[in-house]
Amino acid sequence: MEQVRLGSTGLKVSRLCLGCMTFGTPKWRPWVLDEQASRPIIARALELGVTYVDTADMYSQGVGEAVVGRALRDFARRDDVVIATKVFYAMSDRPNDQGLSRTHLMNSIDRSLKALGTDYVDLYQIHAFDPETPIDETLQALDDIVRSGKVRYLGASAMAAWQFATMLHRAGERGWTKFVAMQNHYNLVHREEEREMIPLCRAEGIAVVPFSPLARGFLVGNRRKDSDGTTRARTDQYAREYYYQDADFRVLDRVVALADTKGVSPAQVALAWVAGRPGVTAPIVGVSKIAQLEEAVKALTISLADVERASLEEHYVPRLPCG
Repeated sequence: MEQVRLGSTGLKVSRLCLGCMTFGTPKWRPWVLDEQASRPIIARALELGVTYVDTADMYSQGVGEAVVGRALRDFARRDDVVIATKVFYAMSDRPNDQGLSRTHLMNSIDRSLKALGTDYVDLYQIHAFDPETPIDETLQALDDIVRSGKVRYLGASAMAAWQFATMLHRAGERGWTKFVAMQNHYNLVHREEEREMIPLCRAEGIAVVPFSPLARGFLVGNRRKDSDGTTRARTDQYAREYYYQDADFRVLDRVVALADTKGVSPAQVALAWVAGRPGVTAPIVGVSKIAQLEEAVKALTISLADVERASLEEHYVPRLPCG
């Protein structure tokens, strides 16, 4: 597995990031694996050279971090893995147990460290933009957390480019720790990030680590408008909100056709497209089976010609940003 720099930092991460939303407890979401089913996948990822894992406090409401943390302690040396987690979403119905206030950030990092069973997080990411908290409050709290040694680097996710640019500028102006990575929604049927966010990240030397490179399973090739065969597809309310437009199915048809021609899976074609896009550091892939993980790793070796990329991109229709 190729190891690459995380943006302009000196930190090296694997070319593929293991997304850990599928690890935790099915009590949270019916498609989530329990700890016994999760551990072999995490172990196999490490064997394949994946050193970069991404989770969040809200995944299985903290259980996800605990499952990932125990597996990493059992299967790897702490210094050999890059652990990323996220903060923002509500962890309870208490009013201060959500958002990006100083109170929630300070409480959340300690809770995440305890769940993960580690003294520090390599990459601490704000899961979304918080319009209710002053930017200075968030940025200063994050800077204090970094200076405390509990976090090594900062990242962000799921926001507009103008919001991210504002935060970058303010952190630089005040001498606070700046973000080094952006986890954004990017795939063949959601390419709105190409307009502003990805150019901003490339100009600022910020790593692009896109989530949903397979469009929540839509680009795997087994989705139909009138029926869905997997538990994830049947219970994932966001997938039908984000995708399933006529144009999306035309894109999917091109993915399936090219996969047949190249003798690979549609998922591998879709992932190879994302991994090969300018500015992309490491796509985040969530899996529920070892075979899916091994397939994703092999996708990194697939090269797409310009004419093939053009064919995949031809039927894309712009839409409002989502996710």
